[in-house]
Amino acid sequence: MRNAVILTLLGASAAGCAAPTAPFNERVVASQVMIRTAEEVGAEEIPPADLHLRLAREQVERARRLSAEGAPDRAQRMLLRAQADAELALALTRGARAQALAREAVGEVGSIHQRLRQGLAGGGAE
Repeated sequence: MRNAVILTLLGASAAGCAAPTAPFNERVVASQVMIRTAEEVGAEEIPPADLHLRLAREQVERARRLSAEGAPDRAQRMLLRAQADAELALALTRGARAQALAREAVGEVGSIHQRLRQGLAGGGAE
């Protein structure tokens, strides 16, 4: 039993060492998912968010080139930047949407308040 556990651990360790591109590919996928998420919520419609979305796309492409050129550490850092920019685009978009909803709610409350005042000024009972 003990030997089986040791062999399993050694095998898993060897597999991890044999696949150095797995973390890179996972990070590429994570960055692309975050980019797609930002696109789906409308980041391209919010200028500051759109800027960070474009940066994220460019950084993913740059990371791929760096990886192909044999600079995996730089490629990984570029992917971190891409993911951060995509997350920022998403946050900016959600923030802009929340502000728009808040402005709309304030407008509705103001309209209701005005109608109430007019109703009270007109005698109140109908």
